[in-house]
Amino acid sequence: MALQDTFGDLRTQLAKRIIGQEKLVDRLLIALLADGHLLVEGAPGLAKTTAIKALADHLEGDFHRIQFTPDLLPSDVTGSEIYRAETGQFEFQQGPIFHNLVLADEINRAPAKVQSALLEAMGERQVSVGMRTFPLDQLFMVMATQNPIEQEGTYPLPEAQLDRFLMHVVIDYPSAEAEKAILHLARNDFRRGQVAAETRVTADQVFQARNEVADIYMSETVEQYLLALVLATRSPAAVAPELARWTAFGASPRGTIALDRCARAHAWLDGRDYVSPDDVRTVAFDVLRHRILLTFEAEAEGMTADAIIKRLIAHVPVAA
Repeated sequence: MALQDTFGDLRTQLAKRIIGQEKLVDRLLIALLADGHLLVEGAPGLAKTTAIKALADHLEGDFHRIQFTPDLLPSDVTGSEIYRAETGQFEFQQGPIFHNLVLADEINRAPAKVQSALLEAMGERQVSVGMRTFPLDQLFMVMATQNPIEQEGTYPLPEAQLDRFLMHVVIDYPSAEAEKAILHLARNDFRRGQVAAETRVTADQVFQARNEVADIYMSETVEQYLLALVLATRSPAAVAPELARWTAFGASPRGTIALDRCARAHAWLDGRDYVSPDDVRTVAFDVLRHRILLTFEAEAEGMTADAIIKRLIAHVPVAA
């Protein structure tokens, strides 16, 4: 319970800095607890960068931001071998990917070679340069951002890269009340400077919390419901015949694992020692929306992955 209280305090502290984006705060913590990576999509100025920086301030780990651009090279992310004349040897100079928390800003602006270099780091937790392989730190998390407004000069992420992300979170503008609070916070920060982080979480606490999340109780009924929901994305005609012509491919087994981990982390963050069907439903959209491929017919009719997930949730029952 002590660790749950610590992360509860962390959640409260982050919510004070990231006003009006409670969902983003929760998903950041879920990704940290589930040992996964986060893809965040939203218009400019919605605190995407601020969120990961605020999390880094509250963690005893290092942070680095990589601005992805069309002229970026893989070595700009992973690092490269540098020749040392004094020794006559090549020495590997680590790139920014070797930090604990990495912000890949506007990831879809980088070409495929850079995206593939990031894919190995995210999926295998290692970097290969030449004939050598370098492991990344055990505490390693990537938060990538995408701007949905600008499409010119971008390179859409391939499905294999998208599947490496634990969740794909879509955020919107804050409410009028939240924006007023943001205005007041910005004024105070401008006059007095940013307040130092009150809650600091160590890497050992993160690892211990991950173990507690993995051990949380999930009943056979909830597990069957989780599996049924994922399987329904692959064979939607079995639960909702009208969805068959809109869905080309469903979620992979990696999606099943991600849904399990995120549901557990969500329950743990809420202070419970068991997973409920509501936990599965709450995280289902963020876990599955980038793992469902739509048909051309669906795109032509304006159907979205979220609309399909909503219908699947409505049709897939919880076993008695």
